[in-house]
Amino acid sequence: MPRVLAALLLFTTACATAPPPPLHDYRIIAYVRGRADIPRIGAEKLTHINYAFGYVSREGEAYIRDDAPAHLAQLNALKSKNPALKILLSIGGWGADHFSDAALTAESREKFARSVTALVERHALDGADIDWEYPGQPGPGIGHRPEDRRNFTLMLAALRQHLGDRLLTIASSGGESYFANTEMETLHRYLNFINVMTYDFAGSWSELTGHHTPLYRSAFSPDRPAAADFIDRHLRAGIPREKIVLGVAFYGRSWKGVEAWTQPLNRPYDAYDVDLPYVRITTEHLTSGEFVRMWDESARAPYLWDQTSRRVVSYDDPQSLREKAAYVKKLGLGGVMYWEHSHDPEERLLDVLDQELKP
Repeated sequence: MPRVLAALLLFTTACATAPPPPLHDYRIIAYVRGRADIPRIGAEKLTHINYAFGYVSREGEAYIRDDAPAHLAQLNALKSKNPALKILLSIGGWGADHFSDAALTAESREKFARSVTALVERHALDGADIDWEYPGQPGPGIGHRPEDRRNFTLMLAALRQHLGDRLLTIASSGGESYFANTEMETLHRYLNFINVMTYDFAGSWSELTGHHTPLYRSAFSPDRPAAADFIDRHLRAGIPREKIVLGVAFYGRSWKGVEAWTQPLNRPYDAYDVDLPYVRITTEHLTSGEFVRMWDESARAPYLWDQTSRRVVSYDDPQSLREKAAYVKKLGLGGVMYWEHSHDPEERLLDVLDQELKP
């Protein structure tokens, strides 16, 4: 074979098998609550901050609590460190009610959209994030209707009309119930991007222990979904991959009295123990000598195991975040978001995302 032809074939093969270059800069999005030390936030490491939370009143209008204006002013001040930083008000969260009523009619949607836009303008924000958990589902006592499926889309359309060029995003799930009760294949058209909550796959509600934020399904619990399953469901709905943002957890979940001596995952337990900020995991658990760090290669996820007291902790750490960042780049997704900043005040995990995803 002539050398020129061989070289051309080699070049063509390499181009065909190499991953496509990113068509965008990756987002690094922090959910920030008022308890965070806001002035210390490494703004230069972030592209977006979602302030948590605003709420929906019984009258169907968005509102914020008395301490929020000061927090939002502090967040806006971070733009002196990073002028490109975008600040959004996240409305909702677990247990937040009255979304269903606000979305019910054209008049109620218009009222809600006007109130959201007024808050964004009053506090000089860059947009809004809607964290409705969840349309058409009961949640912790929240109102819900079958009509939420269509009304959620119409609510987002009204918000887009009022917000104009400002950012509009949502926090989403990837479970079957969430997709059955939303029009994800349609509503993404009104959104700049979608923050997929790929965590809490196991917790106090689970019958068995397990990873709460694995990238892939674990060989120990192959029937339990993982982050890649949720992302795949978004992709199959036709959502552009650059709009899909992978969620990671800056906290862990712990169980005690696990019925195991060697392998503690997917095992019965006596009681759920506690939610653990990453800073506590690093300063208490990893330094105690009681816990041994383990790595589940199938799930690309770490866990801690104290065989003496039979405690197990599921969490994200630098290694698992590097795996997730590589996954984001491999698929050409929109970036990574995390819940939430006060769990990692020294920004050890944020530093990993910054190193792996910033150009």
